Amino acid sequence: MSQTQSEPMNDDPAMSPEARRAPADEPDIIIRVRDLVVAFGEKVILDGLNLDVRRGEVLGFVGGSGTGKSVLTRTILGLVQKRSGTIEVFGRNLDEVDTEEAKTFERRWGVLFQHGALFSGLTVGQNVQVPMREYLDISQGLMDELAMLKLDMVGLPRDAAMKFPSELSGGMIKRAALARALALDPDILFLDEPTSGLDPIGAADFDDLIRTLQKTLGLTVFMVTHDLDSLYSICDRIAALADKKIIATGTIQDMLAAEHPWLRSYFHGTRSRQALASQPPGT
Repeated sequence: MSQTQSEPMNDDPAMSPEARRAPADEPDIIIRVRDLVVAFGEKVILDGLNLDVRRGEVLGFVGGSGTGKSVLTRTILGLVQKRSGTIEVFGRNLDEVDTEEAKTFERRWGVLFQHGALFSGLTVGQNVQVPMREYLDISQGLMDELAMLKLDMVGLPRDAAMKFPSELSGGMIKRAALARALALDPDILFLDEPTSGLDPIGAADFDDLIRTLQKTLGLTVFMVTHDLDSLYSICDRIAALADKKIIATGTIQDMLAAEHPWLRSYFHGTRSRQALASQPPGT
């Protein structure tokens, strides 16, 4: 399984592309989490969690139900408050950025929440335009054109722009939400259970779409998932969450060779054997 590589860069958005290039010996890390503790009252969800996400990779993030996978995503995004630890994105400690710099960072990531989270009272086109209205000062005509472009990118017909979420199938909702996540041409794409609720054919098509977009647009993809087929087919690396920490990171081959009881149960269960058997030789 190949892994996308790209040249390390200093991600100060105020600097030119030439000035942003970092020394070649620096690790190419776009998200760095250290000693993260997140708790709700007395219930500790994440305790001393460490994680690196490399630029240009598709990282699959797995763990048992209710262990904190989505909590980590929301904490990185600033939607959940951490108790302690540090989170660096684009080389900057998020605790040290001011409001304006934080807004700049928010423009550089896109999020597909679980179940799509589209606004039910807005059409698909209007949903895609929500980030544009918040962060860009452009005309309505240009927003309409950009929304159509994003719908084309995710494989939705143009007439979907005028439909409301209630008129869409589950797969179309996922694609519409993905179009909204791509509205501002992000560097990082966060996906929370993107294939949940889709039939196997629809899930495979969505995986193919994610990989195509990742390669075409040079995205870094952080994907929370429980879908074993996705882990086998499109993830460059996998990070596994258990016991409130990351217990392992590596390729699917690394996960299969791991001795941790949870990893053995997850990657050597019946479903995993079926997923592995379905992969072409050499993958």
